[in-house]
Amino acid sequence: MEVTGFPTSCDIYLELDGKKVAVVQSYTAKATKSSQVVEAFGESEPVATINGQSKYVLELTRLYATDEAISDGIDFFSLADFSLVICKPDRKVIYSGCQWSAIQEEGKVGAMVAEKVTLMATNRIEVTA
Repeated sequence: MEVTGFPTSCDIYLELDGKKVAVVQSYTAKATKSSQVVEAFGESEPVATINGQSKYVLELTRLYATDEAISDGIDFFSLADFSLVICKPDRKVIYSGCQWSAIQEEGKVGAMVAEKVTLMATNRIEVTA
């Protein structure tokens, strides 16, 4: 049996209203959940856990606006309620309801590039490719 590792991302991009507005070189994703334990009087261990809300924080590196987004006048600071789409060989991972929380730029003449963007998403789904 050959071990091939994890499927890698072949395309990562931001989508707004069904249009690809930026391509992304790389990302890191962190998911947390605000779960709680239920304690009962006299018990030495919790008797249950309550599933809490999920929170998704994503760090994107090197974003390039598409030519269409630039011609439409879209910039990274005006983006709201967009999606991050990560295409893998066997599925797509989509983070939706995204809002940015930090943008770090690197200035170069003639380039519409954001070096790092931190965003938060309200939902994460996986669909088969």
